[in-house]
Amino acid sequence: MRYTDVGDTDCSIAQALSVVGDWWTLLLIRDLAGGTHQFDALHESLGISRKVLTARLRSLVEDGVVEKRLYHAHPPRYAYHLTEKGWGLLPVLVALQDWGGRHLLGDGTLTATTGPDSAEAHRVHGLVGARVPELALPVASADLRPRSADPVGDTPWTVLYCFPGAYAPGVQGHPPGWDEIPGAAGCTLESCTYRDRLADFTARGATVHGVSTQRPDQQAAFAAHQAIPFPLLSDAALRLTGALRLPTFRAGGAERLKRLTLLIDATRTVRGVLYPVPDPGGSVQDALALIDAAGNGS
Repeated sequence: MRYTDVGDTDCSIAQALSVVGDWWTLLLIRDLAGGTHQFDALHESLGISRKVLTARLRSLVEDGVVEKRLYHAHPPRYAYHLTEKGWGLLPVLVALQDWGGRHLLGDGTLTATTGPDSAEAHRVHGLVGARVPELALPVASADLRPRSADPVGDTPWTVLYCFPGAYAPGVQGHPPGWDEIPGAAGCTLESCTYRDRLADFTARGATVHGVSTQRPDQQAAFAAHQAIPFPLLSDAALRLTGALRLPTFRAGGAERLKRLTLLIDATRTVRGVLYPVPDPGGSVQDALALIDAAGNGS
């Protein structure tokens, strides 16, 4: 919602807040990123009055943050989607979530994990039943060919494991103090265990994708060094992270994904979650158990 009384025309923070400084507006952007696009669905999910929701959407369309797409001609009905300008706000939401999780819901400790009974763990496990938005993320694999890919494979099951960061030797890697951050270490072990057990996933009709917020070139160097045969996806723009509200921590000047695993079916629906993940190597067997349980209807 644009405020006309913002006087500091030279301050980009003030000007940004003139567009998204209202808390309903930020929550609306959160839900649009998460895949809720129709007016009635947004009204239900936010619990906002129809008048206020109409005003917020109109302002966001006028400011180029949201675009309207006709999905029903008679009577005309529109869906609302983020523009590129709107997707550019995802790092803002992720930063707010990280700050709130650490300093409001947590005790201020820098950590790459959480307790099994924490509010964060409950939120992540609440992803079961949610649909993963269709996104194209930069992908790196051992063949080093640059391309983009959907985080959900075209098989009955996709195992999407999120990790803080893994690097090849001899390149700029983890920031100082990485091993002192609870839950941060173990990414190489986890990825290599998935590599060594890949046939077990293939036999169950599952593809494996890894995702981190690293740059694609960093992921490609790691994939080549460790002969990782499956895609590693770069969410450096935080689109998937923001859309699913995946937990993060900040280290080395960048937002990092906390370690977690999602089991996704062919309809893009999350069917299982592993979080927290105290044993990176052992989580691979836990992911296989998730597939077996889901396949048996458990």
